[in-house]
This record gives sequence, C-alpha cells and structure tokens, in this order.
Amino acid sequence: MMSQSEKELTYRAFLNREYEFRHSPFEKEFEFYDCVKNGDTDSVERLMTPLGSSGAGVLSHDPLRNLKYHFIVTIALITRFCVEGGMEMETAYTLSDLYILKADKCSCEKDIHALHSEAVLEFTRQMNKLAHGNVYSKPVIMTMDYIYDNLHSKISEADIADYISLSPSYISRLFKKEVGVTICTYIAIKRVETAQNMLKYSDYSPVDIGNYLAFTSHSHFISVFRKYTGMTPNEFRKKYYRDNWGGIRRNSAK
Repeated sequence: MMSQSEKELTYRAFLNREYEFRHSPFEKEFEFYDCVKNGDTDSVERLMTPLGSSGAGVLSHDPLRNLKYHFIVTIALITRFCVEGGMEMETAYTLSDLYILKADKCSCEKDIHALHSEAVLEFTRQMNKLAHGNVYSKPVIMTMDYIYDNLHSKISEADIADYISLSPSYISRLFKKEVGVTICTYIAIKRVETAQNMLKYSDYSPVDIGNYLAFTSHSHFISVFRKYTGMTPNEFRKKYYRDNWGGIRRNSAK
C-alpha cells in the first residue's frame, strides 16, 4: 500500500506529465553553478534564468514565498560550489547569510529578482578575484577552514596541527609563506572581520560580540579591533550599524 507521501509524489508526477512540465535539465543547472565557481561572469549572465521561470518547480503557491524559497535554494547551492572552488568558508557563508537575510526583508517579487542577480554576480566576481589571486595549498586551506569553524573558541597552532596531521612548526612556516601573515595574525584579522559584520547587522552588544569571538577580555577586544580598523567597536557601530537593508543608519549605538 502506498504511503501518503508516495501518493502525493505520484500525483505530482502525473500533473507534470499532463501539463508537459519539466524541471530544468540537470546538465544546464550544473553548467550554471560551475560557471559561478569558475568566476566566469559572461557565461553566468548568459545562463542565468529568472527565479521561478519555466522548469523551476513550485515550492509554494504564494508567488513571493515561492521566489524566496527558490532564492534560498540557489544561494545554498552556489555557496557550496564556491567553497568547493576554493572560497574561504567564512566568506562564502557570510555572503550566504547576508543575502538570505536581505531576501527575508523583500516585500515584492521585483526586489527578489533584483537581489537574485546581485547575489549571483557577487559570488561570481568573488570567485573571479580568487582565480586571479593567490592559490593556497591544501594544508593552508584546511587551516583557514579550521580557524573559521572555531572563531568562537580558543585556537592554538597545536590544535590546528593536530587537525591536519602536520607538525606545528611546519604548518606555521607554510602558512606564513603562502598567506603572508602568521596564523595568530590571521586569526585576529578574521575575528575582527566577523566582529565588523556582527556590529553592522546584529543587535548584539560589543561586549557580547567580544565574548563570543573568544577575546580574553573586553579591553583586549577593543585593542585588537582598533588596531585593524582604527576605531573602537562602539565607534564602528555608531558609524555603520543599519536597522534595515535599505541603508538607513541609526544615530546611536545599541
């Protein structure tokens, strides 16, 4: 006896056949995502189709919600293709989160379509810059990924070395040679970059952000943040915090 889900799937397949509906061919979809991964802007613009176009499938009977669902699926796939192509996980998932939050704020279909084009091209441009920039070895990429996954915890070179099965001295030398900064400096920079995003786009206080990112104290957080941005966390928030995605600034810090 067929389950309810099997019955629904069979019925949907019948309707698709009856109305000659087909999902977009897998090969074409793969080619599109592969072009994003390769930073091929011209091919991406040629292959990109509007969200919800013929062959995209129906994820909701509400038109706006349907577009938002397709947007989220597209961004999730692009993110994974870009990580596979060498984009830092921190960069990829930060872009993904920010664009999905933007989509959540959209109140009309036109805005979702515009955001879709913006997001796809931004990921492609990032991959294009990566293709023409530095190429890192697998141990260095693994080190970067480990740092991204553990920004909220204490990170030591010994832990990293154990994770990638290399000696601390070797990975330290290799990282400095390829990246141009020490592992400790890279960790500090990535924590500050993450703090900047949290100060811009979240309501967490500077104290909570410093604690979350494993700074030893609030004064340490302020000192490191000022070193790389020229501002204190509070000054940065006052200047850049936005209470909506239209770019309106708040006059006071949280």
